[in-house]
Formats: sequence, structure tokens, C-alpha cells
Amino acid sequence: MRLQPGPIPGVAAHLKILIVTDAWSPQVNGVVRTLEILGKDLAALGHTVRTITPLGRRTFPMPTYPEIRLAFFQRAAMTREIREFAPDAVHIATEGSLGMTARRICLKHGIAFTTAFHTRFAEYVHARASMVPEKVIWRWLRWFHHPATAVMVATQTLKRELAGHGFKHLALWSRGVDIEKFHPMPGVCHPFEGPIWIYVGRLAVEKNIEAFLALDIPGTKVVVGDGPARLPLSRKYPKVQFLGALTGEALTRAYAGSDVFVFPSRTDTFGLVTLEALACGLTVAAYPVEGPRDVVGPDVPGGSDVAVLDEDLRTACLGALALAQNPRPITPRGFAIRHSWRACTLQFLSNIAVEPDLD
Repeated sequence: MRLQPGPIPGVAAHLKILIVTDAWSPQVNGVVRTLEILGKDLAALGHTVRTITPLGRRTFPMPTYPEIRLAFFQRAAMTREIREFAPDAVHIATEGSLGMTARRICLKHGIAFTTAFHTRFAEYVHARASMVPEKVIWRWLRWFHHPATAVMVATQTLKRELAGHGFKHLALWSRGVDIEKFHPMPGVCHPFEGPIWIYVGRLAVEKNIEAFLALDIPGTKVVVGDGPARLPLSRKYPKVQFLGALTGEALTRAYAGSDVFVFPSRTDTFGLVTLEALACGLTVAAYPVEGPRDVVGPDVPGGSDVAVLDEDLRTACLGALALAQNPRPITPRGFAIRHSWRACTLQFLSNIAVEPDLD
């Protein structure tokens, strides 16, 4: 087998790119949206993309998170799919069962591959299974990503943190927003008492949603998304409007009809929903942690015009509402327009490794 790892010198050539992911529809989260948009933009640039996902495979619900389905015993089928597609580059997007299988196949056949660090997996697992020490999970994550020619991360902060954990071959791959899909919709509003505070994302313990729901703030809290925490949270907070998972125009309308986007997570590595909310014209309230700090923090040009970050989330919310009511020189929409998906796609292409065939 010939092996030619390394950065692609240009993006004009037609490439066959295989993406392996355990996260896919009907899941609704930042990883799925990122990969869906990446595939479309790669195709627009003339490349051929194939995804290996749990769809159409025998799957089992993930313990403590049944909405996520894991596919096992896929080695023979995946080997056949890779051989038939003959990709020029392989990207393993997740550390789940499909990602593990793809890693094993690539190593066996000497295929160069890249990976991505999308979520704080160690913190997530520890939050769900506290008996598993985080240091053990970090050790496993280092093992998983070590053979990759590049481990793609969304922010400089995460890159520095992973380097501190002993990760190698780290490369930036930022996130963007579809400004045609997400946009202000004048006249659209929720049929609830204002102001409207909205959260969009998975409803799970690691998202720290209760920090938002328990706040004493005027108006109505709206939650868009689904997950294992939805039922207990809806019972505990009956005044909160739980709209379920939304996509397409319905999601855009949910954003556009709100006043402030509240992002209570302390563990997200980026927070793609933040850019979506900004593109729809909302200001942002969040904690001053990685993710929000890298996207809309005070050190980001224009960040202080569109977001308020504070360790007191209520203070952040009220400050973000004041920004919404008294616009600054840079509008949320104007800020979001700076983050195009095309720039992110070109970053991805510069990171992948070329692999001409599978013998």
C-alpha cells in the first residue's frame, strides 16, 4: 500500500473523503450539525463525501443516554465499505463504537486518518458515572487519538488544554454558522410573556441547564432540545416552555422570536448554538469559560458588544438583555457574519491526510 500522509497543498483537486461518526440524525446536536454542513460544503467545493453512521445498522442504546445509538460488530461491513469507496482521506469524528472500529481498520491497513475532539468526553463520562476517574478517561482518550495525523480542535484554549494532557498533532478546526439558514425574522415572536430567554441544545446533566432554569429573571424561559433530562426538568420547572427538538425554519423561528440566548454549559468546547443565536439577532449570556470565552469573550473583537459573560449567570442574563435593548456598534448578526463555514471547511481540508488506496 502506498501511503502519502500530510497536508493537502490545495483544494482544487477532487477528493473522496470518508467521515466516520457515531453522532448522526435523528440526534440534534452541534456535532451532527457541524458534520452535516461540512459534508455539504465539501461537496460544493467539488469533493465526494461519504459518511459511515449508525443509520441502517444494528444498534444498541447508549447506557444512561438511550437517544444515542451505538453500532457494534461492524468491522467486516466497514472494511468492505472503505475498500469499495477507496477514500483519499479518512476522518474519524467520534470516539464511539464506529470510531473505534474505523481506528482499528485504519491501523491494520496502514491508512492515515485524522480525528476530532468535539466534546469534553472525560467530564461527560464522569458526570454520568462518577466512579470512573477522569484521569482514566483522559488516558483512554490519549490512546484513541494518538495515531491520528491530526487531532482537530475548535479553539486555541482547547488546543492548549489538550497539549497539557499529553495530546499530540493538534490542529485548529473552528466552527461557522449558516447565515442564510439562521437570520432575524422581524415580527416573529413567542406567545409567552417577555422577555424571552432561550436555551437550545441537548437536555443532559453535563449541559448544566438547571443553572439557567433556576434563575429568578423576568419573562419566560424557553428550552429547545431533547435528551434524558427533559422529563425530570419539565416536571421540576413547570413554568418553563419545553418545545422539544426543532430543526429547519422552526428552529430559526424559535431563535428569532427570543430576546437573549442563555448558554449555561461549562463543558462545551465551542457551542455552535451560540453562533446560530447571534446570526438570528440574539445577544448571549454565558459563563466566562472555554467555548463562550473563545467565541464571544471580551478578548474577541466585538464580543463585548454582543455577549455578557459572568460567573453570576443572572448578572450575565440581565446584562445581555440590556445589550439587546441598547444595541452597540457591532450587532449580533454582524458578529456572526464574520464566521463563515467556508473558512472552516478550508481549515478542515488543510488538516486531513491523503490516503490513495486500500489494498
